[in-house]
Amino acid sequence: MSTRMSARPQRIEVITRNERRRCWSAEEKQAIVAESLEPGVSIASVARKHGIGTGQLYGWRHQFVTSRRGKAASFARVELLHQPRRGIGPGEARSGLIEIVLPGGATVRVDAQVDEQALRRVLGVLRG
Repeated sequence: MSTRMSARPQRIEVITRNERRRCWSAEEKQAIVAESLEPGVSIASVARKHGIGTGQLYGWRHQFVTSRRGKAASFARVELLHQPRRGIGPGEARSGLIEIVLPGGATVRVDAQVDEQALRRVLGVLRG
């Protein structure tokens, strides 16, 4: 009498990859994410360049754009402009002038003694 239970079990072959998982540091991930956020850059080309999948890159972008506290983080483009040094006369101190140009065209200039909370309020209003 032949039954299913007495039938010979099927042979199953398991194929594994020899590749190891890479460990990326937070700095490496952030650099790749920043590269993917550049204007006109293809996410697929950045992922291919670094040997990762687009899904992985989108995951990293999400990880870095949303902080653990739930506040949205963002990258800002910074340009250093070289201006001729002005002579500092007696009694004058360097102001450490910072100029912030927002995407809407608004410009804010502050010096090193700016009140941080006041600047945050102003930038919050200008962002909308």
